Amino acid sequence: MEGVTVIDHPLVQHKLTIMRDKETSTASFRRLLREISTLLCYEVTRNLDLTTVEIETPMATIDAPTLEGKKLVFASILRAGNGLLEGMLDLVPAARVAHIGIYRDHETLQPVEYYFKAPENLADRLVIVVDPMLATANSAIAAIEKLKERGARNIRFLCLLAAPEGIERFRAGHPDVPVFTASIDSHLNEKGYIVPGLGDAGDRMYGTK
Repeated sequence: MEGVTVIDHPLVQHKLTIMRDKETSTASFRRLLREISTLLCYEVTRNLDLTTVEIETPMATIDAPTLEGKKLVFASILRAGNGLLEGMLDLVPAARVAHIGIYRDHETLQPVEYYFKAPENLADRLVIVVDPMLATANSAIAAIEKLKERGARNIRFLCLLAAPEGIERFRAGHPDVPVFTASIDSHLNEKGYIVPGLGDAGDRMYGTK
């Protein structure tokens, strides 16, 4: 699909299979989510801009590569997005963090916003929005609209699983935002859940129903 990158690294796919298993415990699910998010972060940041800085090694002075521009922003769609956020911060601890509180009304499947907090100067930063699922895409579309209202211009969306229906709606709403995912699953069911999926990521991560 145009604008969508499937991260098919063997370790990503292996860990995702374990996470899908309904017998996987809450503790194991949480640990695997942190591990897989580090691998996903590696891929979604693969083409960051670099510049050089002069440093001295124990042997010589060199112009060495370093990241260019302002610190990245990781924008977590609460609550499940925090599971991806933690592993990504392990890899990029200097990143700034935005929190976007949006939940899906289970009757209407529409997003309900309750919280938004983001760093300043979003226009000058790459913003990576994270949420384990791109299902109906309603929450993701609303979150990115909010970030754009605050000035964000360079945005990427990262998720574990995506449904074809969600990708289609997301790309129609934000064609300028590339999607990175570990899997494009079969479809959405009548309740808006991804099939075969892995259930509700937030519930499985936090042991709630």
